[in-house]
Amino acid sequence: MPLHPGQPAPEFDIRSDDGRRVRLADLRGRWVVLYFYPRANTPGCSVEARRFEAALPEFERLNAVVIGVSTDTEARQANFRDTCGLSFPLIPDGDRTLSRAYGVIGGLGGLLGVAARQTFLIDPEGRIAQHWRTVNPATHAADVLQALQERV
Repeated sequence: MPLHPGQPAPEFDIRSDDGRRVRLADLRGRWVVLYFYPRANTPGCSVEARRFEAALPEFERLNAVVIGVSTDTEARQANFRDTCGLSFPLIPDGDRTLSRAYGVIGGLGGLLGVAARQTFLIDPEGRIAQHWRTVNPATHAADVLQALQERV
């Protein structure tokens, strides 16, 4: 069932690639950019991640955290972090729990089990503020930043 603006964001309590615990409940009071991407270390995903990293100071200034999610393994996520020089959490969602909760399974040309490239902006109260179902990796970080600036 698709998520819509105004609905509560599905809660999660999950470990990032570096072992940090990431809980949506702990992020109350902050904006959350939860972005799903198909596969670490691919050209589009690398461009998108680097753009989010470059914009991270502005996201932080606006009281927002950025979290990347894919169905890759912890090791692949860690390699992706190192390769792209990322400092925000990456979630290895190999069991697809988070991807299913947010309804993003089945993208990338319809291949089942692969997370589609989608993003959710979650407001400080834990509700979906905006959902991007179509994403251009080269411009998406700027699009999300602009949407956040319009809300803050």
